[in-house]
Amino acid sequence: MNRKVIKMILVLKQNPEKEKVDSLIRMLGEKGLSTNVSEGESHTIIGLIGDTSHLPVDLISALDIVENVTRVSEPFKAANRKMHPDNTIVDVNGVKLGEGFFQVIAGPCSVESEEQIIEVANDVKASGATLLRGGAFKPRTSPYAFQGLHADGLKLLLEAKKETGLPIVTEIMNVNHIGLFADVDLIQVGARNMQNFDLLKELGKLRKPILLKRGLANTIEEFLMSAEYIMAGGNNQVILCERGIRTFETKTRNTLDLSAVPMLKKLSHLPVVIDPSHATGISWMVAPLAKAAVAVGADGLMIEVHNNPSKALCDGAQSLNPEQFDTLMKDIKRRAEFEGKTMN
Repeated sequence: MNRKVIKMILVLKQNPEKEKVDSLIRMLGEKGLSTNVSEGESHTIIGLIGDTSHLPVDLISALDIVENVTRVSEPFKAANRKMHPDNTIVDVNGVKLGEGFFQVIAGPCSVESEEQIIEVANDVKASGATLLRGGAFKPRTSPYAFQGLHADGLKLLLEAKKETGLPIVTEIMNVNHIGLFADVDLIQVGARNMQNFDLLKELGKLRKPILLKRGLANTIEEFLMSAEYIMAGGNNQVILCERGIRTFETKTRNTLDLSAVPMLKKLSHLPVVIDPSHATGISWMVAPLAKAAVAVGADGLMIEVHNNPSKALCDGAQSLNPEQFDTLMKDIKRRAEFEGKTMN
């Protein structure tokens, strides 16, 4: 994706003649416009970069290969469905998310020991989870709270991956840590770092899937603009994660914005997953919100599971135990199938 801003898009009719497409691109170039061509399953789209104010739109619309001409008013371009009408499928080391592929990411809030992470990894895999989450670096509100095992935590996650074969998902907090994440399959950007633009730019240089969480006080447009930072660097493998926003309500940790799923699907082509654990901070609310996420069209779930939540060093109150997770997964599988989604 060109780093410059796309001002207008031309949607071409199905199977346009190559000679006519080349002629159109040459004509646009003569008018001082750069082009970005995106070929989908059903349509070819040409994004126009430059000053389009003097472009003869009526003349271009009348061409027999052009279906419609649309000005792009939204500030996000690469993440925009107008530019990429087909849903994006992100492949995380063989596990696909998006366009009907539904996956569950599960594991503890924090990696605490080799025994703990391997036990939980085996449990969630047995129940049907396809990716293992676990925090090695933990951003905590209190500086006195457990901050994670850092590089040692990453090593333990890799041991759990070796044991179970599950791709691993873990959060990065510092741009200087990127080198440590070379073997991480899906790098998570947490809510607090959603607008850490220097970090997003560096992640855009990678060719590795990124799970981007919505900030607790950010709008959907701001969320998509953060995804744009990653994609502007050339990394289009972005998964959006809605994890709840801060409202005036105090009965729950956050308020899960389920309406964000269909809105994000309308505005963007990127996969969307829901984190019902962080949404409320209450374990008994995870199951009903997870079921609702399937119904509103999410492409996956991210659920915290701990082998002994009462003894967890981080977020035990929102974690399911393996038995609770297994019960929920049986229900999720039925609901995903009903919605026409495929689980690995």
